Amino acid sequence: MYYEMKLKDHIRVPPKLFGDNTKSALIQQIKKKYDGFISQDLGIVIDVVDVVEIGEGIIVPGDGASYFDTQFKIITFKPELQEVITGKIKDLADFGAFITLGPIEGMIHISQTMDDFVSFGKDKVLQGKESNRSLKIGDECRARIIAVSYKDITNPKIGLTMRQQGLGKPEWNEKKEAKEEPKEEKKK
Repeated sequence: MYYEMKLKDHIRVPPKLFGDNTKSALIQQIKKKYDGFISQDLGIVIDVVDVVEIGEGIIVPGDGASYFDTQFKIITFKPELQEVITGKIKDLADFGAFITLGPIEGMIHISQTMDDFVSFGKDKVLQGKESNRSLKIGDECRARIIAVSYKDITNPKIGLTMRQQGLGKPEWNEKKEAKEEPKEEKKK
C-alpha cells in the first residue's frame, strides 16, 4: 500500500548549498538521504513530497555545514499481508514467477500460480494442465501478498499467491464468470 508520511529529522546542508533557497536545499538533501531508503517501519521510500516545517539552523564546529530540524512529507510503498496488488510478470522460472509491484518485485511460487498442475515450458511459459491457463512475461496479474520478509533489509522478499478467486490474469476470471452464469430454463 502507498502511504504519505510525515517525518522529522536533522538534515545536513553542506556549505556549497548556502546560496540556494533553504527549502530547495533541504529537499535536495532529504532526497539524497531518503530516496530508495528501505525499513520495516516505513517500507520503501518513493519520493519526498514537500518540506512542511523548517527549524532554526545550527552550524556544528569543525563541520561547516548547517543542520536544520526539518519536518517533511514522503511517499512510501509498504507491502501488507493480505493486500491485493496488480503487477506485471517480469520473469518466469521453473519454480515460479516474478512480478513487478511498483518499486519492488514479488515472487509467486509455481504451486501458488493457479489451481492446477503447472508445467514450465521451454518457451518460458507456465501452463496449467487441465485449465489450459498460461502465464507469460508481460502478463498483467492480480495477486495477494501472503509473506513479507525484511531479513535482508536491502532486498525485502514478498511472497504472493494467485490461487484465490478473483486473482490471476483478468481473462481467467472473465472465463469463470461466463461459465457460472445461470441458463434460463424453458417453461412448459
